[in-house]
Amino acid sequence: MKESFVSIQNLNLKHQQKSVLMDLNWTIHTGEHYVLFGESGSGKTSLGKIIAGLQSAAGTVKINFNTETDLPAEVLFVESWYQFKNLEGVANFYYQQRYTSQQAKDTLTVHAELVSFGKEKGLHFDKVEPILEAFNFTTFASAQLIELSSGEHKKLQLVKALWLQPQLLIIDQPYTGLDAASRKNLNILLDKVTEAGVQLILICNDDELPESINRFAEIKDGQVSVSKSKELAAFSIEKNLKDIPDFLKESPAYSSKDIVKMVDVNISYGDKHVLKSINWEIKAGEKWLLQGHNGSGKSTLLSLVNGDHPQSYANELYLFGNRRGSGESIWDIKEHIGLISPEFHWYFDASATVWQSIASGFYDTVGLFQQLPYSKSLQVDELVEYFNLSASKKELLTSLPLGKQRLVLLARTIIKNPELLILDEPCQGLDQQQTKQFNQMVDELCSNGMTLIYVGHFESALPACLEKRILLENGEVKVVENLNTQTRHSEVPSNFCTVPSK
Repeated sequence: MKESFVSIQNLNLKHQQKSVLMDLNWTIHTGEHYVLFGESGSGKTSLGKIIAGLQSAAGTVKINFNTETDLPAEVLFVESWYQFKNLEGVANFYYQQRYTSQQAKDTLTVHAELVSFGKEKGLHFDKVEPILEAFNFTTFASAQLIELSSGEHKKLQLVKALWLQPQLLIIDQPYTGLDAASRKNLNILLDKVTEAGVQLILICNDDELPESINRFAEIKDGQVSVSKSKELAAFSIEKNLKDIPDFLKESPAYSSKDIVKMVDVNISYGDKHVLKSINWEIKAGEKWLLQGHNGSGKSTLLSLVNGDHPQSYANELYLFGNRRGSGESIWDIKEHIGLISPEFHWYFDASATVWQSIASGFYDTVGLFQQLPYSKSLQVDELVEYFNLSASKKELLTSLPLGKQRLVLLARTIIKNPELLILDEPCQGLDQQQTKQFNQMVDELCSNGMTLIYVGHFESALPACLEKRILLENGEVKVVENLNTQTRHSEVPSNFCTVPSK
């Protein structure tokens, strides 16, 4: 009989008087590598944090570390996204700060962060270099943490975890923000560390998993049920999807037939060229898929479109029929746009309630700072109901599970029926049913003439309405093409980066 590695008995957890985990019992034996899944809000992240000792709960959690191995007797919990601070130990960053070239150099570089982590954990730096190469991350050594995209932050977290090789590694949403090549290489690396003795718990609803995964655990109604194969695990329960509210069935009021036009656009930071001679036109009503590897320039390209990048004035860029810098303010531009991105989520107002967060979309602010007219209040109520958020509408946004936070910000994004909808990896943190519901809603919105830019790495989680595709590679446009709705294109070239041999 296998030895018990993690033993959980009679675990109970409440969130705002609501029971999340109820008399939960779970035994993980040596050599068992789990995927922990379930609907958003079921308690997956909380359970992972409890096992790692980062969150308290009633009940007992016992970990029997192996005393005969060189691996650290440690549980490492990798957050779904990276919470970093500046050199003074605070995290009061703002959304546009990543793109401001005059910003003070007040965050660590990637290299300095790794040096600090290696020193803290007593690790040899030569051991991290193959991992950096596998993630195509070696060129980011001098980049500040504030300058990294969500996918690049995820890579940094994973590099540190794989470098440490703790006896128990728990990763929340391991594939969030990663391109297809990085996901494949991550799975190879995870298989390698399990061979070295690391045990895995991956918290996710994804299908592309390491070969070493041999157990599946679903949280439902506060309990854990275990199976040995994915086929036996009910990953998603079908629900009847609601019709979108009537006010979103109307076509947006377009100010111009030309939404975006870029002519030989270049963005540089010193000697680093982020975008190189970009030419791109978007007409009213078009639906675009924007793809590219992590670090290819997608986020910078979108920052030009939504008015956040200061270098837009130095380029030939037209937004909604007007050349950038012709007298319009950033708020004039944002009136036309509904936006969600991982970075925007990071910097959103932590003091806003669910209802206030959605309502703030009318004014393009990161919180609600004025009284809403009655007609607009009704529209907020309709979206609260559509997204099944009625029970949470008075709660703080940050008190909700990550997946539900995303739904709130998705509602905020569409509240004003914008001319241009920019959805940058909108389904991060959502379960499969929520992803299906959201993409169906996108399809319905766009059938009424809305213009769309959609960024997504997972080919199986894209809306059906996408018509055109632009692919970036190292800051350059590699492909512009019409999409066959029957066939999805992968952003992965044939020569993707593989894990170097030892």
